[in-house]
Amino acid sequence: MDANEILDYCLAKKGVTESFPFDNETLVMKVGTKMFLLMALEKQPLSINVKTDPEWSAELREQYPQITGAFHMNKIHWNSVMADGLKRDLIFKLIDQSYELVFKSLTKKAKEEISSS
Repeated sequence: MDANEILDYCLAKKGVTESFPFDNETLVMKVGTKMFLLMALEKQPLSINVKTDPEWSAELREQYPQITGAFHMNKIHWNSVMADGLKRDLIFKLIDQSYELVFKSLTKKAKEEISSS
């Protein structure tokens, strides 16, 4: 899996925008005004940070050495995911959950605007 596949997958979701608010190497994907994925474009192997349900995070970290608490982020809610060695379906599932968790946290008005776009 490469960065373009992840980018295309994210941009196909409603209300998603991309930006570089921190530096020229860290791509941030947002739904509404909130981040749901960060991707270090220059780092190899490919790594993303996604928001994950805390209970599932614990299971994932035990099961996969490629999944760890996200550096510089709340490690209860955010995971760093090294794409190498993980199935594409799992990566897409992690992205989907991150998007959904962040979407649910938006205001009712923001959710309605995104849903109707």
